[in-house]
Amino acid sequence: MVYLFKSQDLEVNAEVEETIKASQASLVEVSVVIPSINEAKTIGECILKVKEAFNRCGVYGEVIVADNSEDETPKIAESFGAIVVKPDKMGYGYAYRFGIKQARGKYLVMGDADGTYDFSEMPKLLEPLMKGEADLVIGSRFKGEIKKGAMPWLHRHIGNPILTRFLNLFFKAGVSDAHSGFRTVSKDVLEKLNLQCNGMEFASEMIIKAALEGLTIKEVPITYYARKAGKSKLNSFQDGWRHLKFMLFHAPVHLYIFPGVLFALLGLLLMAFTFFGVYLGYNPGLHTMILGSFGILLGFQLIFLGLFARIYGVKSKICRADGFTDAMLKHLALERGATIGAILFLAGVAYLIHLVLKWFSSGFTVLPLRGQDIIAFTLMTIGLQVFFNSFYLSMISNELNQG
Repeated sequence: MVYLFKSQDLEVNAEVEETIKASQASLVEVSVVIPSINEAKTIGECILKVKEAFNRCGVYGEVIVADNSEDETPKIAESFGAIVVKPDKMGYGYAYRFGIKQARGKYLVMGDADGTYDFSEMPKLLEPLMKGEADLVIGSRFKGEIKKGAMPWLHRHIGNPILTRFLNLFFKAGVSDAHSGFRTVSKDVLEKLNLQCNGMEFASEMIIKAALEGLTIKEVPITYYARKAGKSKLNSFQDGWRHLKFMLFHAPVHLYIFPGVLFALLGLLLMAFTFFGVYLGYNPGLHTMILGSFGILLGFQLIFLGLFARIYGVKSKICRADGFTDAMLKHLALERGATIGAILFLAGVAYLIHLVLKWFSSGFTVLPLRGQDIIAFTLMTIGLQVFFNSFYLSMISNELNQG
C-alpha cells in the first residue's frame, strides 16, 4: 500500500513511533486536505477514493481532514486512516489554511468532503503539476460534466459564470470555473501566495494571487456530482457578495478609476452641451449644468481614490501594476500635479471675476442664465482637489517606498 497509515495503528513504543513518523514524513509526496462539517455519510468514501488514487499514481500520500463536525465524521475519518485536525476557528478558508499547515507533502490536493468531487480523478489534476506544466491546477466543472441536481440553476447559469467573468476581467486569470473546490498546487507555491481569507472567498483569493504573481494556471475537466446527503453549506447571495467584494478590493482600477473617468466625461459633456446651448430633446439649463458639475467632481474624486488604492495595492502586492495608472501617476507627480491644480483653480477664479465684472457693468441685471458661474466654481474645486491630492499621492508613495 502506498498511502500512509498513522503510526498510532502500530503497537510500538514511543521512540520507535517517533522514528516511524519521521520516516513517513520524509516519504510523503502528496497531501490531500479535506475540510468537513458533518459529512459522516460521505467522508469514508472520499478517503477510500483518495487511497485508490494514490495506488494508481504510485505515490506516497496522506489525507488530512480539517474537521469541525458535531457528528461521527472525525471518528469515521480516523478509522479510514486519515489524520484529523480540529481548526480553532470556523470558516471554509480557515479550515484549509489550518489543515495545510499540518501537511507534509510537496504537492497539495484540495477537495470537499460531501462527495460532489470524485477523488479518483485526482491523478489528472496532479499530472500537470508534477510535470512542471502548471503552478496551480483547477478541476473545471464547466469544461467537464455537471450531473443532474449537482448545481442549482442560479449557480450554474448566473452566479458562477458572472463571478468568473469578473475575475477574468479584473485579473486576466483565463479560467472557466473560478469557484471549483477541486484543486492541486505545490506547497511552496501556496506558501508564496500567503493566503489570508477565512471564508468561501478563499477560492477566489488563490486564483487572484496566482494571477498577480504571474503563475501558470491550468484547468482539467472533471465531473461534478450531486450531494449524497445533507444540505449544502453555501449561502448563495452572501458568499457571492463576499467573492465579489474581495475581487473589487483587489481591483482599484475597475472599482474607482474607470467609473471615475466615465462620470467625469459625462459631466463634462453635460456642461459643454449646456454652455453651448446644444439641444438634447430639451433646452439644457441650470439644473443640467449642476448635474454635469456633480459628475465631474465625483469622477475626479473616484480617480484619486483609485490612485491612492492602486499605490497601496501594488506596494502591498494585492493588485497588479498597469500602464494606465502608471501614466497617470507619472503625470501627476507632486510638482506637476500641484501646478496643474493651481492653474485650474486660478482659471476658475479668473472666469468668476469676469462674470462678476460683467454683472457689475450691466447694473446688476445680467446673470449667467446657463450656469456659467457653476463652471467657475467647478474649475476652482477641481483645481484644489488636484493640488492637495498631488501632495497626498506623493506622501503615501514615498512612505511606502521607504517602508
